Amino acid sequence: MSVKGLVLTRAGTMGPVADLVARSGGSVPRLFQAAGLPLRILDEPDLLILLRDQFLLVETASRMIGDGALPARLSTMSGLEGLGAYGRHLLTVDRLGTAIERAYRSCGRLLQASTAMELSATAGWARWTYAITADIRVGRQKNELLALGYMLQVLRCFAGPDWTPDRVELPGTLQDRQAIADVLRSDVTEGERAAVVFRAELLDAPNPREAIVVGEACVVPPAGDLIGVAEHLIGLDLASGRTGIDGLADRLRLSRRTLQRRLAEHGATFEALLQTTRRRRACAALRGAAPIAQIAYELGYSDPAHFTRAFRRWAGRTPLDWRRRPSA
Repeated sequence: MSVKGLVLTRAGTMGPVADLVARSGGSVPRLFQAAGLPLRILDEPDLLILLRDQFLLVETASRMIGDGALPARLSTMSGLEGLGAYGRHLLTVDRLGTAIERAYRSCGRLLQASTAMELSATAGWARWTYAITADIRVGRQKNELLALGYMLQVLRCFAGPDWTPDRVELPGTLQDRQAIADVLRSDVTEGERAAVVFRAELLDAPNPREAIVVGEACVVPPAGDLIGVAEHLIGLDLASGRTGIDGLADRLRLSRRTLQRRLAEHGATFEALLQTTRRRRACAALRGAAPIAQIAYELGYSDPAHFTRAFRRWAGRTPLDWRRRPSA
């Protein structure tokens, strides 16, 4: 995989996928195994995963349960809460036009990299488009459907739950068109880009909700940021119970030697990135109530004593002392 193809997205949308597959009689473990993803991401929606793995998981789920409209159903079912901090971030403004502007300005930072959105208004009609700029093909149309569903959720937050657009556009040949149209509650036509077309006057629609406070979320590293991407994928491997370099190399589709060379070009080593990731996740976990032994095992240590020694090297204190006085 080229460095430019290293694109991450949040794992939060994977929970609704698992729910729909289980409800339809499909095997959730088999689904996640096919995408090479740990089931534990269902409990950590802010984890970052490779965008191509999300594409593959949604595509596989759609085929597994025979539902071509599954991506649209997912976004409709989960609403903007399915997008975590990014979704909540869009509802802190006073009008729809500002929310859409915020959607494309903050997407790469809060949700996923390599994403292009545009808003244009001509002759009384507004057109909000979505596209993935990375060269990922398997599951691409399913991802566009998922995005269109969330875009409609944003619009309906301002226009009302019963509002419908003039049309939704989607590139390429579309199967299950009528089922998708029924879920989106919109006509679906072919277009050059995924888009929602609606009356431009709606851009001035006020936000009917009270302002909300948005918590912080980790920033998505830009496409091609090998070190930033590697640190997040190491965290994903820790959730899978893997701590070796081979797991990271497999995810990046690189040989072990090539990965080591690429990291060295950036002045880094796998072991240093592993320790940085472990320390960050350890501090986050120690702010919660999980037993220290459990945290140690989840970070890949075979013995809690090994974790205690490592943490003392990082922080100059034991995990228990740090938990009692994290700011000391």
